[in-house]
Amino acid sequence: MNEEASCRGDENKKVRKATLSEAVFTFLVLIVVMFVSIIVFEVDPHMPMFIGVIASALVAFKIGYKWSEIESAMVIGITQALQSIIILAIIGILIGVWIVSGVVPSMIYYGLNILSPSIFLVATVIITSITSLATGTSWGTAGTMGIALMGIAQGMGIPAPITAGAVISGSYFGDKMSPLSDTTNLAPAMAGTDVFTHIKAMMKPTMIAYAMTLIIFAVFSFKYAGSGADTSTVVKLQEGLKSTFNISPLLLLPPIIVIGTIARKMPAIPGITLGIISAAILAPIFQDATLGQILESGMSGYFAETGVESIDKLLTTGGLMNMMFSISLTILAMMFGGIAERTGQLDAIVNVLLKKIKSATGLVTMTILTCIASNATMPEQYISVVVPGRMYADEYRKRGYDPKLLSSTLESGGTVSGALIPWNTCGVYMSGVLGVSVIKYLPFAYFNLLVPLVTIALTAMGQHSYKIRLEDDK
Repeated sequence: MNEEASCRGDENKKVRKATLSEAVFTFLVLIVVMFVSIIVFEVDPHMPMFIGVIASALVAFKIGYKWSEIESAMVIGITQALQSIIILAIIGILIGVWIVSGVVPSMIYYGLNILSPSIFLVATVIITSITSLATGTSWGTAGTMGIALMGIAQGMGIPAPITAGAVISGSYFGDKMSPLSDTTNLAPAMAGTDVFTHIKAMMKPTMIAYAMTLIIFAVFSFKYAGSGADTSTVVKLQEGLKSTFNISPLLLLPPIIVIGTIARKMPAIPGITLGIISAAILAPIFQDATLGQILESGMSGYFAETGVESIDKLLTTGGLMNMMFSISLTILAMMFGGIAERTGQLDAIVNVLLKKIKSATGLVTMTILTCIASNATMPEQYISVVVPGRMYADEYRKRGYDPKLLSSTLESGGTVSGALIPWNTCGVYMSGVLGVSVIKYLPFAYFNLLVPLVTIALTAMGQHSYKIRLEDDK
């Protein structure tokens, strides 16, 4: 027995933490594979992330870790994100049920009512915000409502780059703040907090940047207030919604319930579940939906047939199975993060980056810069949240900062910056559907430009620096 213990002791002595060069190797493999796969082969980020897992495991073997320890690190990493994985699954169900019940169509319908030529650009921001909040997707919003609004702006003589900036600003506001959004759930999963706590932590910098954005576009709107507007496209969208769904203010009750649960600090899972139950109750009342249709929409999503292509494209979504894209990516990311954390690969990188940074402002600034760099080198929005999230999670805890500070910072840097980089998938998509190059709309994407700056400024003023165990609203 003593001899066996001695042997085990000798084996343990061979295990060491990764050096900087070994950690750089892992991340370099991930960056190169991610860039080539997404830009050249146009594939999803899952397989590149899995190759990153392999690279991190190879380094772990090299520095003395056994397979059982590497496997344990992956399992521990996944376990840390299990709550968020459950929430992602329930969110998928909620989206499908909210569409079949008419909740999302009603939100979009009433949002379109605010369109007015005198405040066109402001209305554009608000309409795309409502649509993105209701659907959780900036891409879907820009590719549907955004295209319609770009056409109306052309008839009014409003320059396309300014309109595109308004569309992108509103779309990313909703993407950033909607509990239905992938990134809004990925960020707290990577940081180690829950989605409702995360949303509340983002509220102040996001709303300040949003208010500033609305003011700026209001100034632009006055310039074009006298122009005529052909709103036939909007009328067509509304008629398409009314032809398929019974629209009612009462269908706004489920989102009000979810917002109420956030305000009352109810845990995320029961709060979202109440949103599903309330919509499921309203579905047969307003849409004559059967139990089978509700269950099918919750499982596989809703398939829209309104006769209006843009509406069908926007509302054909949701369901548990459609959320598997985000769930599987989260699992792979946590496998990578688990190995990299256990073996010291993340620490080796972070220690160099944060060597001279002592303040919360410096930490938040470096996190935002890392997110932007990730969007530029691994051109996929999800990865700009996932990789920096795992890099800095332990450092935030060590310095006594609540995980919600990290999660909100990840969104301030990662979620909004992808659309500002021409070769990022977000930039490529937005420029493609809106017909305006990234370089031309970038100066007018005010929300995306302001959020990182406002977040850093508030942190410097002590208004966005959450310490562990402080009250959420303090």
